[in-house]
Amino acid sequence: MAVIKVERHGAFNVNCVGWERLPFPLSFSVREAEGSWMISAAAARAGELIDVLTRTANDTVVVVNLATNSFLHDDYQQWRPSLIAAEQGVDCTVHPVGPWASGSIELGEEFLTLHRNSLPRFLSSDWSPYELSLVDVPAGATPGQLDELALVIGTAAGDEPVLPRLDGSRFWFSGHDDCYLAVESTDPAMPSSILGRLLALLAGSALLGASGAPSVSVPEPESALSEQLIAENPHWSGVVGRASGTTVTVKLSALPERWRLGQQLPERADRTATLDLAHGVWHLAAGESQVSLR
Repeated sequence: MAVIKVERHGAFNVNCVGWERLPFPLSFSVREAEGSWMISAAAARAGELIDVLTRTANDTVVVVNLATNSFLHDDYQQWRPSLIAAEQGVDCTVHPVGPWASGSIELGEEFLTLHRNSLPRFLSSDWSPYELSLVDVPAGATPGQLDELALVIGTAAGDEPVLPRLDGSRFWFSGHDDCYLAVESTDPAMPSSILGRLLALLAGSALLGASGAPSVSVPEPESALSEQLIAENPHWSGVVGRASGTTVTVKLSALPERWRLGQQLPERADRTATLDLAHGVWHLAAGESQVSLR
């Protein structure tokens, strides 16, 4: 069972809903299309997922879009991604795409090509992108192939898979506002891995709220737990029910379609996932009738 470090600046701690600033709910939705698993979810930073995203990826990853307020010139213009990479001490190759890409929210004017092992350093926790798109490519991708990649991603409809049109690519990630994310993967284990990571991140945020500590180490649930939830229903929302020093209960509600910001959360819980931190295990049980936000 993997153990992850959840920090206070994580997505579930920094995001909230509405004027009442209610805690942000977990949301997860998955569907299969043309051999790809397409996942929409919240809430997570790219850095909180990068090891999951690249577990079965090619060694080469392309940063195809990046927007941030963390690196700004004196005139408040954002640094180019290549300058941010240099500041982070990350080796990369720069591929200029050109101003034609500015019409797509998924493309920047330059691509960064780097080794996947450099991504944790590039996405270190001392800064934050509010728009980020990543895709892996086979080693030795040529400038012409990167231009083709830009064309595929820049012209794709929001609900259609892009990996079937990218020869050899295994994952595509798009993150928005350090919270919402879309993932496409050829790895059938990716959906359960992301759902498990989200459960651990949510539980960790609750433990931090209860303890005031800067970080906490949390075990991820076994893959069988996430797989069971996905087998029961492809769309879920989740909120923290109870949290103590060593126990967190997440109330999970099956949805008819993926949750969107502004939609009312269900008042029922179909399942409860409970983290027993003292013993390092998760338990899945039948839900309770009422859901309330902490």
